[in-house]
Amino acid sequence: MVAVEATKRVDQPVWTRTLVGWHVVFWVLLATTLAVSFTVDLSPVRRAFFVGAVVVLGAAYQFIGLPAIRSRRRLPSHAYRLIMIACLMVLVGLFPQSVFLMFIVSAQIWLLGDNVREGAAFSVLLVIGVGAAQLWSAGWGWDTFWEVLPWMLVSLVVSLLFGIWIEKVITQSEQRAELIEQLESARDELAEAHHSAGVMAERERMAREIHDTLAQGMTSIVMLAQAAAVELQRGGTDGAAARLAAIEDTARENLAEARALVAAFTPVALSEATLTEVLRRQAERFAAETGVDVQVSLDLPDEEVAALPQAQQVVLLRAAQEALANVRKHARATQVLITLGLSDGRVWIEIRDDGSGFAPATVSGGFGLAAMRGRVEESGGSVQVESAPGRGTKVQVLMPVQEDA
Repeated sequence: MVAVEATKRVDQPVWTRTLVGWHVVFWVLLATTLAVSFTVDLSPVRRAFFVGAVVVLGAAYQFIGLPAIRSRRRLPSHAYRLIMIACLMVLVGLFPQSVFLMFIVSAQIWLLGDNVREGAAFSVLLVIGVGAAQLWSAGWGWDTFWEVLPWMLVSLVVSLLFGIWIEKVITQSEQRAELIEQLESARDELAEAHHSAGVMAERERMAREIHDTLAQGMTSIVMLAQAAAVELQRGGTDGAAARLAAIEDTARENLAEARALVAAFTPVALSEATLTEVLRRQAERFAAETGVDVQVSLDLPDEEVAALPQAQQVVLLRAAQEALANVRKHARATQVLITLGLSDGRVWIEIRDDGSGFAPATVSGGFGLAAMRGRVEESGGSVQVESAPGRGTKVQVLMPVQEDA
């Protein structure tokens, strides 16, 4: 709310933002002029004209000048300045000491103007009008003219210099307000872009998490259910019971993963065991479900695996899960070897199978491989896939070792 109010103040013209101060100066000077005029002896007719001019000037300021200041409309601004100059001529002609009102009048002329040429024209008109009023008050004559002329020229120069300075201040203020508006607009657009990018990144991460956990778990359940149905058709109740037990275990794990996704992104398995234990458990379950011989090999001590940052362990686990899912769907393999190692400041995991293989150049890859690459690259790592028809597949994930935060 404070920022909004500050922005509104910046967007307002200089005159509007200092309006209270100019109000005070105008009314104080006008009231002082009226009060001082009573210290001199004026005829009743002159007194009536003088008071009338003061009232007209005050009313013009209140009902024409202020609306013109707020709206910046040319016609009311011109009308007010003409009335103001005419009233000041009357006041100076009747009471020469009223000339000090030129201070506020000159300022208003420039603050109501749109350009230097317009302000200069009204300033010249003001000086000529007030000079003529002084000549009329002092009596027409060349001596009086030469006395008034220097004052008129000095007043004109001061008014022009003062007005040009005011015009520059207003111009710079408007440029600054426009720049601030542009900066705020750019900031809002940047914030919106960052928000959109964050939303997209979060969606992609959620998609990867769901694909690597729930979707693969559901695939296992479908395959186990199909196998159990075949066993029941053959009359093998013991095999069907084993399949149903595996379905129950997978469903429970999926439910736990779903709850973990709601709370955080750390897999439930890693929160309850080390990465090595989880990989071996995954291998045993995969072997039980598919009949494929899966081995887990460590090229580094178990304690070094446990010391890896949790985020890197998640990436390594998800890579192994995705590679095993691809083996299940496409490879028709009989053996799989999962190797976890550490060398040259990089941790790596390799999943090798003896399946049918494929030609990587001719396969665009599904969501699973793309999700694996995206997850690994976000951690500063890389994914290498080596395969050929009939020669199996090797998937290797390499990541720089990071210090645990």
